[in-house]
Amino acid sequence: MTPYGRGMPPRRPSRRENVNETIRVREVRAVFPDGSAEIMPTQAALKKAQELGLDLVLIAPTAVPPVAKAVDYGHYQYELKKKQHEAKKKQHVVQVKELKFRPNTDDHDYDFKKNHAIRFLQEGNRVKAVVQFRGREIAHTDLGKRLLGRFAEDLAPYGAAEGMPRMEGRNAHILISPLKKS
Repeated sequence: MTPYGRGMPPRRPSRRENVNETIRVREVRAVFPDGSAEIMPTQAALKKAQELGLDLVLIAPTAVPPVAKAVDYGHYQYELKKKQHEAKKKQHVVQVKELKFRPNTDDHDYDFKKNHAIRFLQEGNRVKAVVQFRGREIAHTDLGKRLLGRFAEDLAPYGAAEGMPRMEGRNAHILISPLKKS
């Protein structure tokens, strides 16, 4: 820490668990770069790995006996980080995108929002279309439901409506999910 209590506390050194001397089991199934695997005492496996200029890393500590591999530890960590990054990149979180209409939404505004909805569905997100009724508009809920029905019909090539348009308070809404990619 700095003398005046500012700044970040010092980082703890990363713990190199289950590498070389920190492996606390008697026997391991040692896997070497040439593909050979044999059950041997940990000390013997460590000695053989060091002769090859490598580190002994415990890969599967819960296996019986635990599996240890002779690898370059720095490169091993790099590969693990790379795999985690790739896995994170591949996952996609589906979001619900909401589009708001009014019962008297004009054609151009409708088309503009429809195009946004198409883009959202192509990205794999769900679309929630909401028609808001204000004041005396609530007397004409049929207009809002008709608008949502037309919206779901126009988006049929891109997504499937989950049910019919529903009223909830002063809003009517419908949920549209993207079609499964084949």
